[in-house]
Formats: sequence, structure tokens, C-alpha cells
Amino acid sequence: MKPHVSSITLGVKDVNRAKQFYNTGLGWPIQQERREWVSFSLNNGSASLGLLARSVLAEDAGVATEGSSCGITFSYVVPSKERVDAVLAEAERAGGKIAKPAQGAAWGGYFGYSQIQTAIFGKWGGRPGNNRIAPNSQPSLCRGVRSTRH
Repeated sequence: MKPHVSSITLGVKDVNRAKQFYNTGLGWPIQQERREWVSFSLNNGSASLGLLARSVLAEDAGVATEGSSCGITFSYVVPSKERVDAVLAEAERAGGKIAKPAQGAAWGGYFGYSQIQTAIFGKWGGRPGNNRIAPNSQPSLCRGVRSTRH
């Protein structure tokens, strides 16, 4: 697997307070903002930093909200469902635990999560033909792969 992080999502207690810190305090322009999701463009758009309520992130990753150590997700966006499946299998062979098997998403993509240690997960996914996060997607708190192909 090529070393790459498409997005980093932080599971935070107070999304608005965290948004104010990055936007107002540090001057980072908001890239996307939808309901409980806020993201900032990093490295001229090659990656993003997202903020999502910790409970929503844990739910998306399929882990318990209470007592979960899941507070950060590293997303790796790939161009197809087949690649999502392959990357999840690669993560499992490397010792990761599949926290959420690959599945279709309401936003039209395909994603799954692997737990790579007790506190960090991976979200793997993408939309075919596009290796950026889907505009209406929510890169998540735990590590995963997602397919952004419709």
C-alpha cells in the first residue's frame, strides 16, 4: 500500500469550539461544513483535517461510544470498491482488526474500518475515478478505506 493519508478526522467533544480554534484562532479557512462535520484543506487540497463529534465518529466506525478510545481517523481514499476490499485485506494481514467491514454508504461511496491499535482506527474508501473525499461524505474518527465511486 502506498503511504498516504487523504484526511485526518478528529473526534471532538465540542465541534463548534474546535471549529473556532482552527478557523478564528489559527485562521484556517473552512473547506466544508455540514451539520456536525467541518473540514479544513491541508497541503493545497491534497489532504484535509476534519472535525466531527466524537460520538458520531465512534458510531460511524462501529465502536461503542462510551469508553471508546476512538478519537482520530486516518482516511485513505481509493478509486474503487475492489481497492477498498483489497486495502482492508492488506490491513488485516498486517495485524489490523476489521472494526467495520466494507459497505455502501448513504453518501454513495463504499467504506470500511480497520483498527490498527486500541486508540487509532483506519477508514478505507473512495469514489471510483476520484481519490479525494466525496463532497458530501464525512471522513471518520477511526481509520478506514472508502470508495468514492457512485
